[in-house]
Amino acid sequence: MLISAILVNYNDRRHLAPCLASLRAELGDEGEIIVVDNASTDGSPAYLASEFPAVRMIANADNRGFGAANNQGLAAAAGALVLFLNTDTVLGPGSIRRLVQTLTENPDAAAVGPALIHPDGSFQVSFGKNVSFAAQFVQKLFLNPFYKRALRRRADPRRVGWLSAACLLVRMDALRLIGGFDERYFLYFEDIDLCRRLAVSGGRLVFEPRAAVVHEGGATTTGRARDSRFEYRRSQLCFYSRHAPPGSRFFLRLYLRMAVAGMAARGSFRGAEGRALRRRYRRLLGKESGVP
Repeated sequence: MLISAILVNYNDRRHLAPCLASLRAELGDEGEIIVVDNASTDGSPAYLASEFPAVRMIANADNRGFGAANNQGLAAAAGALVLFLNTDTVLGPGSIRRLVQTLTENPDAAAVGPALIHPDGSFQVSFGKNVSFAAQFVQKLFLNPFYKRALRRRADPRRVGWLSAACLLVRMDALRLIGGFDERYFLYFEDIDLCRRLAVSGGRLVFEPRAAVVHEGGATTTGRARDSRFEYRRSQLCFYSRHAPPGSRFFLRLYLRMAVAGMAARGSFRGAEGRALRRRYRRLLGKESGVP
């Protein structure tokens, strides 16, 4: 078994058919597909059992989060290579072959990620350098717009500091060495944390723009913007507490306190749900670890 593809599903039945069809076409007989369902209520488990009986499904009784669910799939995987893939993706023709070839040509690389493309054909920024408060500020304001333009002209692989786990091919032995995903992240930053630990363990990370994958993005967080934003900040603080220098942690917490004050001024904490959200932010910012 060469490749084990692991997908975490949470109420995303509408994307399963095109995603799995493209994945099956790319893998052929050289891989297995494992879907870990995080207690979906949209009929996803029954749909998978009926329409994709060859897919191995692990059904959770509750939503365990992205990293923990991927680790469940990883424990069941038999491949020498592991493909982490979001359910709202469609693999371009030859994309898996290209990613495998890039790993083969770079024996010191632990992981490789493709170019992620919006449905309208524009590029997403799915890679970056090391994460710190200043680096994130520079990337969002300057590098992201630059990369989106540059990717239209340059199609050469390059070494990077992190890759998105929306589509990420990783060597199994490298994952075993670091223990997979850190399950203290529920959603967001778990892929950057994984990449950071892969790099520290000696594995290079390669961005391969000659492999293209369409990624819609936000499929499982649509309609839950406030909760999604909170989870992003929670995971951001969690990552900074583990990997960022003290100055970055200080400025991030200062920025978040100002952001919460701005939310309060705009009336974002009105009503019972708003007050509960404000309490969650207060508890979050009151902990140095960033983990409630």
